[in-house]
Amino acid sequence: MSGESEASASSSSLSATRSYLPPWSRPHIIGIGGSSGSGKTSVASQIIKALNVPWTVILAFDNFYRPLNPAQRQKAFANEYDFDAPEALDLDILVSVLSDLRQGKKVEIPTYSFSEHNRTNITTTIYGANVIILEGIFALFDPRIVEMLDLKVFVDTDLDVCMARRLRRDIVYRGRDLQGAMKQWFSFVKPNFERYVLPTMAAADIVVPRGLDNTVAIDMLIRHVQRTLTVKSRLHVEHLCQLNDEIKEEAVSDIDQWDNVTVLKQSPQVEAMHTIIFNRATSRDNFVFYFDRLVVLLIESAMDTLPYVTKEVATATGGEYIGLSPTMDVCAVEVLRAGACFETSLRKTLPDIAIGKILIQSNSRTGEPFLHYLKLPPQILDKYILLCDAQATTGAAAIMSIRVLLDHGVAEENICFVTYLADKKRSIKRLLTAYPMVKIVAGKIEDSFKRRFVDTRYFGT
Repeated sequence: MSGESEASASSSSLSATRSYLPPWSRPHIIGIGGSSGSGKTSVASQIIKALNVPWTVILAFDNFYRPLNPAQRQKAFANEYDFDAPEALDLDILVSVLSDLRQGKKVEIPTYSFSEHNRTNITTTIYGANVIILEGIFALFDPRIVEMLDLKVFVDTDLDVCMARRLRRDIVYRGRDLQGAMKQWFSFVKPNFERYVLPTMAAADIVVPRGLDNTVAIDMLIRHVQRTLTVKSRLHVEHLCQLNDEIKEEAVSDIDQWDNVTVLKQSPQVEAMHTIIFNRATSRDNFVFYFDRLVVLLIESAMDTLPYVTKEVATATGGEYIGLSPTMDVCAVEVLRAGACFETSLRKTLPDIAIGKILIQSNSRTGEPFLHYLKLPPQILDKYILLCDAQATTGAAAIMSIRVLLDHGVAEENICFVTYLADKKRSIKRLLTAYPMVKIVAGKIEDSFKRRFVDTRYFGT
């Protein structure tokens, strides 16, 4: 079979790719409704504290009040504006935000100032949330929102208790006087609760009487959510494992023939540096020195994967030179902590490069990877990304990191995964299955290895 035919066969084996679905692509959304002052926020905080899982957020209805015009603001300062009617909230924006979160997209949450009675210019970014708790008096009111909730909770507290809590909140935290707070309660809060909020109890899966004081109901609620997340975690790990089954073994054995996979030429010099790095007796200083040398070669090789166009330039001697010019700027994203081993060589090779960081760690009990920290370079949408990790053992961190970049609008073909050491059967195979258009540059690809050692030797810890 000719080389062209072999490449065609390899491409066809990847045609039936399996999309990777990260934990945040379908977050568990809990809606908590009830009267103002019923203890919704306290119940939500207690659930988050008990779950103790990464990227769990509370999404408050208070952030989605509509901006007020001057006349409405004047009424609000006189405690004559109805904040407790559905019309006061921009439910369309909330529905759009929830829809985007369910698809794993990044969203910007508006901020409302109750002291100024208007929406501010400050927004809060939410991305990668595994569990979202939507709390507010109208959490179970809009059918569009109710349809997106995985669990619907109504906190049922005596109205006299609710009024006392509401008065304290308005006076202490929102700068209102007692007379104004009482006026709002009897004019708007209580009538609207009876008209709009109380009927939503019928939509609830769980009713929690007395709010936070009902420890039995809250404990039962927490255990239910924990069981749901355990099942979700197991399915995520199984999904990662299934990526291994999408490419035939013979296709992976010819991995060096793939157009989008580049392995450093194993010259005598490169082989000698590998030997020094793999030698346990090598001092840390020598390890760092030779590893940095190899990373420079990796970065230079990765730069060859950029898109280029022909460019003519006038030389100093008056002639013309026809060369190449990259069509995109380059930035780097390090997969912490091993990816940080690349930073010295990145700065040396590309002094002005912007570097972002992603921290992904696996749960020691379940093996499920979680996104813990994310800081991406500015204007990443228009740049070519060098995604750096010193070792790719299972490929889980690389796959999740690529998913993060795609969620932020980066095109798959504009990502180059750069690694020193990769496991052929697991990391490379999974990467090719999930993202066949991503380019891979590796210093060395082994059939199989289990121990991560590069970052430990490099940093000395």
